[in-house]
Parts: sequence; structure tokens; C-alpha cells
Amino acid sequence: MAHLDIPRLRADTPGCAGRIHLNNAGASLMPTPVLDAVQGHLELEASMGGYEAADARSDAIAGAYREVEELVGAPSGTVAFVENATVAFAQALSAIPFQAGDLILTTDNDYVSNQVMYLSLEERFGVKVERAPEHPDTHPVGGVDAGAMAELVHRRRPRLVAMSHIPTSSGIIQDAALVGRACRDRGIPFLLDACQSVGQMPVDVGKIPCTFLAATSRKFLRGPRGSGFLYVHPQALEEGLTPLFPDLRGSDWIEADLYQPAPDARRFENWEFAWALVLGTGTAARYARSVGLEAIQERNQALAQQLREALDGMAGVRVMDRGRELCAIVTVAVEGQPAAGLVKRLREEGVNTSAVERSSAVLDFDRKGVESVLRLSPHYFNTVEELDQAVETLGRLLYRG
Repeated sequence: MAHLDIPRLRADTPGCAGRIHLNNAGASLMPTPVLDAVQGHLELEASMGGYEAADARSDAIAGAYREVEELVGAPSGTVAFVENATVAFAQALSAIPFQAGDLILTTDNDYVSNQVMYLSLEERFGVKVERAPEHPDTHPVGGVDAGAMAELVHRRRPRLVAMSHIPTSSGIIQDAALVGRACRDRGIPFLLDACQSVGQMPVDVGKIPCTFLAATSRKFLRGPRGSGFLYVHPQALEEGLTPLFPDLRGSDWIEADLYQPAPDARRFENWEFAWALVLGTGTAARYARSVGLEAIQERNQALAQQLREALDGMAGVRVMDRGRELCAIVTVAVEGQPAAGLVKRLREEGVNTSAVERSSAVLDFDRKGVESVLRLSPHYFNTVEELDQAVETLGRLLYRG
């Protein structure tokens, strides 16, 4: 595994002391610097007022933008802060001037909220939705055939291409870079949901060409809940793409019938902000970069592989993750055991996991023939001993009632 100072990183993570946290794909444990950044600003707001505190910390807030831009390799002025990745995704989606008959090209593995948004556009505006085929090497439980999807980009000329880098329902890493290059070559907007990849591996908008990238703070980035961000390519800003419902944060009302969008990605923001969470997100981005994204990915994949191998040897347990490259999301189906019940019992034993139900991954789970999966998502601060203990605890619950 990658050489990281695990004792120091765990000392930075107060939550490690009380439980085994394997729910980093849901919400990770904040390190102390992130917690300090959030609490410090809340205390400042309490002492001097919310607006006044924002003005007093304007330099630090500007620094948070720069930290996130550097995290994803983005130029200055191309990141907007929003409440979460779904809001970021919706803001980007709303900027595309869809007309009846326009095509959205996506995948079977897109996040459930994204899929619902596509269907809403289809119902309300007559937009068509097409999903690229799964890769034959991993059928029926793998990810999109990126080559086939790129070919569809060239042949079908969709109005928008949108995909999840990593689905929430399995550990596969989809080849977003290949799809992004095809979109760039054709001048087609590409919207990437990087909610599960930012913070657990290097994500660089220079290497994954995209028009928009949506991400959250609370997952593998280890930031606070209630904060996310949207990257917007400079060309999209120059071409005047704006959200459908801008407000006074992202635009100026110039004349009775005229408004002017902000010149940078702030046009996708709203006025009312939890600046404490923005500062926490900036701190989380700086913390991840200080640890090293390559080292984080190497350790995460090693921990996840060890976990899959241990779980795969348990009677009645099926590891569901398939694909050419897997990440630190491990999903298993347990015979005769609804995942939600296992999550509750494991939590009572001090092991945090999560459940993914069919309603969050209809296409994927119907192919796999499962109604729910137990999701275990380790992060670099977890130890091998914790994984062993989690597997032992699950086995005890399954085999001894």
C-alpha cells in the first residue's frame, strides 16, 4: 500500500476513536482542520453577525475557491460553490437550452437523482434520453462501454452527454476521459458527476475534458455536509451558458428587462451561503492535496481489494463489483438479508456502512437480480485491522444470529 503516516492521519480524525467508519461514500469523517475551520467561522458569526463575518473572512473565502480549483486542476474563476452535488448537477443541466427532440446521452449507471432529472426533462420538454450500452467484458454487472459511448457521441450528436464517473451503487470507475475527449472533439457539452471520485483519487479537468463537473464535500473529500461545488469550463462561460434561474448572487439587474450574468462561475451560485461550510470545503481540499491524491487512491484501492477478497469467501455473500478498474466502494448482496437491516445491526456493533436499494439503481440492480446491497467504503485512514474486524462482525451477525 502507499506509504502514508496512518497514525498521524488517524490522530487528525477524532471519529476513528469510537467506531469503524466504512461509509465514506456516504459521508466521511472530517479531519480536525476541517472541523476547526467550520466551527471557527460559526463562532465568528455568533460574535459579530453572519454578513459581517463573511466580510471579515473575505480573503479566506477567496482562498477556499482557489483550493478547490487547484484540487481539480481548474483555472481561476471556474468553480461555483453550491449546497451539494445534486444542486451542482441541476444548475448545469438547467444551463442547456433544450428543445423538443434534443438527445441526452447517458449511462445505465448514472446516479438516481440524475436519472430522474433526465426523465423529468423528457416528460416536460420532449427531450429524448438514450443510454449507452454496457461493456461486454463486464456484462451483466459492469459499467458503460466507453468506446461505444464515444462512437454514439460522434454518430448521434446529442445535445448533452452526462455520466457519473463512479456510480453510487457499485465500485466501478467509468472511463470518463474517453467520453470527454469525444465530446470535446464534437463540441458537445459534457456534464460529469464526480461526486464519488473527488477526494478518493486524482480528478483533473485537464485530463478529463468536461464542460461541467459536479461534486460534493462530505464524501471522500472529507468536508462538511451541506456543501458542494460546480466546475464550469471557461468556454462555457464565454459562450454565455447560465442557469435557468439565476439570482442576485450570480447576476446584476441592469434595466427593467435586462440582467447581466456574473463573468465567472459565480453565476451558478445563490446569494445565501453557509460560508462556514465553504471554508470547511476549502480546508478539506487543501488537506487532501497535502496527503496526496495518488497515494490516497493507491491505498484506497488496496484496502477495497482486501475487503472484497475477505467478503467473497463468506457463505451467502456475493461481491457485486465488476469492471476493469474498481475503487473504494465495495458492494455485496447477502442471501436472505435486506441490506438496511444489516446496516442497523452493524452500526450497533460500532461499524458504519450503508445500504443501496433498488430504487437508487433500477437498471443496474435489475440486471444483477438484487433488491439491495450492503455498501462498505473504506478510506485511507482505515486500517487493515479495522477491515478484519468489520468482516468478523458481519460474519458473526450472519452465522450466529
